[in-house]
Amino acid sequence: MRKLLFILPLVVAVLTGGGLPAANAQGRDVSGFADLVEKASPTVVNIRTTARGPSGQAGMLPQLPEGLQDNEQLQEFLRRFFPPRQPGQGPRGEGQEIPRGVGSGFIISANGFVVTNHHVINGADEIYVTLADKREFKGKLIGSDLRTDIALVRIEGTGLPHATIGDSTRLRVGEWVVAIGSPFGLDNTVTAGIVSAKGRDTGDYLPFIQTDAAVNPGNSGGPLLNTRGEVVGVNSQIYSRTGGFMGISFSIPIDEAMRVVEQLKTNGRVVRGRIGVGIADVTREVAEPLGLPRAGGALVRSVESGGPAERAGLEVGDIIQRFDGKPIDKASDLPRMVGDTRPGSKVALQVWRKGSIRDLQLTVAELQPDQSPRARAQQESQPGAAARANALGLAVTDIPAERRAQLGIRNGVLVEAADGPAARAGLRQGDIVLSLDNQDVGSAAQFNELSGKLDRSRTHVLLVRRGDSAAFVPIKPSE
Repeated sequence: MRKLLFILPLVVAVLTGGGLPAANAQGRDVSGFADLVEKASPTVVNIRTTARGPSGQAGMLPQLPEGLQDNEQLQEFLRRFFPPRQPGQGPRGEGQEIPRGVGSGFIISANGFVVTNHHVINGADEIYVTLADKREFKGKLIGSDLRTDIALVRIEGTGLPHATIGDSTRLRVGEWVVAIGSPFGLDNTVTAGIVSAKGRDTGDYLPFIQTDAAVNPGNSGGPLLNTRGEVVGVNSQIYSRTGGFMGISFSIPIDEAMRVVEQLKTNGRVVRGRIGVGIADVTREVAEPLGLPRAGGALVRSVESGGPAERAGLEVGDIIQRFDGKPIDKASDLPRMVGDTRPGSKVALQVWRKGSIRDLQLTVAELQPDQSPRARAQQESQPGAAARANALGLAVTDIPAERRAQLGIRNGVLVEAADGPAARAGLRQGDIVLSLDNQDVGSAAQFNELSGKLDRSRTHVLLVRRGDSAAFVPIKPSE
C-alpha cells in the first residue's frame, strides 16, 4: 500500500542517483550545480532533537510511522543507527535525554533564525543545530505550526550565513531544483531533480510543490533551491511504500512558509481566520444536473450553528464560487483563503444557490488553536408516514416538525430504505433527502411525486444530509 509519509529521520541506506549531462549543446564543460551548492550549503543545518523520558526507555527505537512498524528491513536499520544499551551501562534514570532523531533546516537571518518542519521538533525537549562548519548551537523554539508543518528555531549567533529567499510563485513545471539536507543523518547531502507539478493537493492544508529530487528520511525541513540558489520550498513529505524515496517528494512553497514564519516571529503562533462551514468538492457529475457551467467551487456540507457563515446567510447545499473576489477552483482552496484572512475582516462571498448567483457579506472569525470540529451527531430514525419505494429505489417518510427543528432544517424526508439506484449511489437508512434537482422536498408525498416525473434517460442530483454534513449525490433512475 502506498503511503504519504513525513520524512522522519529513521534509517541508514545506500542510495544511487542520476546526474546532469557533463557538457552542454556546444560540447563545453559545465559545472552543473557546483557553484550553487558551494554558495547555499553553509546556510543548511542539521537538527538533532532529544526528549526526556522515564527510566527503562534506554535503547528504545524511535517510533516508526503508522504502517511501517512491521517492516523488518527498517527495524534492522534502526538497530544499527540506535544501538541498544549494552550490559553494564545501567539504566537511564528519570529525565535522562533520549535521542529522538535527525532532521534538516536552513538559516534565514544573520542573527540565527532557522526554519525547519514542525514534525522535526515536535515533542522535543532539547534542540541542537549543527552548521556546515561543524559548529553546534542549542536551539530555542520560537514557534511551531502543525497545520503547515513549519517551525521556527533561534540559535545564538551573529554574522551567520543565511539563505536567499526566492519566489515560489515563479517556479515552472520542468524547472531544475536542488535539495540539500541530512537524509539518514548524512549531513549536507545534495540531490537534484525537476519540478514535477505545482499546487499539488495531498489532502493537507497547503498546495505542495512536487519534485523528483531524491528526498529521504532526514531531509525534512531542508531547503529546495532553484537554479539561482534561492530557497523556493521547504522539503516536507515523500510518497512511498517503504519509507524511502520513490521518485515523488513534496515541498512547502516558500511563500506560504514565510507567511507562517513572520507570524511565529511576532506572535509565537499563527493567527488564522475561520467561517464555520464543512465543505466538499463539486464534481462534474454534480455540476451538470445543477446547471453549473463547470465543476468547481466549494460545496457547503454543514454550517456551524451561530457561526460566521450562518450569520451571513450561507446554507447547506450552497456552492461558494468566490471568496473576497478570488475564484475557488476546488474545495481545498477555501480553507487556505479563509486562514490567510485577518479575523474581523469583512469579505464578499459569491454563492451558487438553486440555479442563480447570490452575493453575501461575511465577517471572518478567529480560529482558536485548540478548536476542534463539532461532534458529529448520529441521525436517528423517526416514525412517520408510510414509506414506499420510487423510481430512485428510495423509501422515504416524513420528518415531524419538532424533529426538523431539532436538526435545524426546514424541509427534507427521511430515508427508511435504499435499493437499486439509491443503494448504488451510496444512500442508506437514516439519510435525509433535502432536495431533488434543486427543488426543496417538504414531504414524502411530494418527493414520490417528483420522482415519478423524472427523465429516466439522464442523471439527476439529490442533496442528502448525513449526520451534520450534506452532499450532492448524482443518481440515475432505473429504466
